[in-house]
This record gives sequence, structure tokens and C-alpha cells, in this order.
Amino acid sequence: MLILFCGVGALGSTAVTLCRTLPAKLSIVDFDRVESKNLLSQAYTRQAVGKNKAEALKLQLRTFYGVDATAFPVRLTADNVATVAAGADLLVDCFDNAASRLVVRDFAASTGVPSVHAGLSGDGTFGLVRWGERFVPDESDEPGQATCVDGEHLPFIGLVAARLATVVAQFVRTGDRADSLVTLA
Repeated sequence: MLILFCGVGALGSTAVTLCRTLPAKLSIVDFDRVESKNLLSQAYTRQAVGKNKAEALKLQLRTFYGVDATAFPVRLTADNVATVAAGADLLVDCFDNAASRLVVRDFAASTGVPSVHAGLSGDGTFGLVRWGERFVPDESDEPGQATCVDGEHLPFIGLVAARLATVVAQFVRTGDRADSLVTLA
């Protein structure tokens, strides 16, 4: 099984790290670079600052855990999604913007590749993990409160990422597709 993680910021980098022991090959796509501020809420080391997130996470997985992953240091678009997602058995959407989420959703719908989407509310009060057939992205793309800049929401980000990793693991092992809502209450 090949799992493609789309977006490896706060949720994605943590979920990939938690999924490293699954009986699956991991691929990672993200065009962004690791910034110092990311170290507070994302699974990167200080040595990764300035590097592409996909490449940095690939290196960390190999160095710390002996896990080989494939990195795509590009912005996922409608023009390249077929190439990047070639052979994927599961798409895991951890993007933080509507345009990228729509690329994943539309590709999954047109090809039949299962997709699971995860996101945090702008104020950090809830997180959602939802399978593609039940996923409707917020297309307004209005910026919310930053949930992963100062580390304030780090424990909650960890909870949502752990729930996403659990949902992915359940799918890999049994084929089940469970949605999940994570709240502070």
C-alpha cells in the first residue's frame, strides 16, 4: 500500500511521523520550506530550517526511524496531481487551504482513490477527520486565527494528528473509513 500525505505542516508532519510503522510506503508532497516558527508546532528539527518540508521530513524519517519515504517538493496542482499521486492507494489531505484541498478531493473523486481529509478550526477548538465521500471543503478560504504559529495549540494539534493517524491505520489494517471530530470538551 502507498499512502500520499498532502501537506506536511502541523497536522501532516505529525501524522506522517505517527504512521511510520504502518505496513505501507509513505510519500509526502509539500512545496513549502521549514521556518523557525514551525519548530513550535511541526515535527521538524532545527537542522531542517530553510529546507523544503517534504525533503526535510523524508530525511528525518530515514535518519531517526530507518523509514524510506518519497518526497515531492512541489505545490500540488490539478496539472501535476496525477503524476505525484500515481500508484497511491490512499490520499491523506492535511492542507491548510481550500484550493489544495479541492485538488485532492477532485482527483480522488475522478480516480476512485480513497481520500481522508483533516483540518483544524481557525480558533483551535476542534479538529475534523473526514473521508472523501463525506468531505465538503470550506471554499471561502478566509484566513482564520493561526493555530500553529506560537505553539499555543500544540497539545490539541497532537490530538488531532494522532486521531488522523489512527483513522489511517484503521483503513490500512481493515479498510474501515471512520470519520472523527476532536474537540476540547
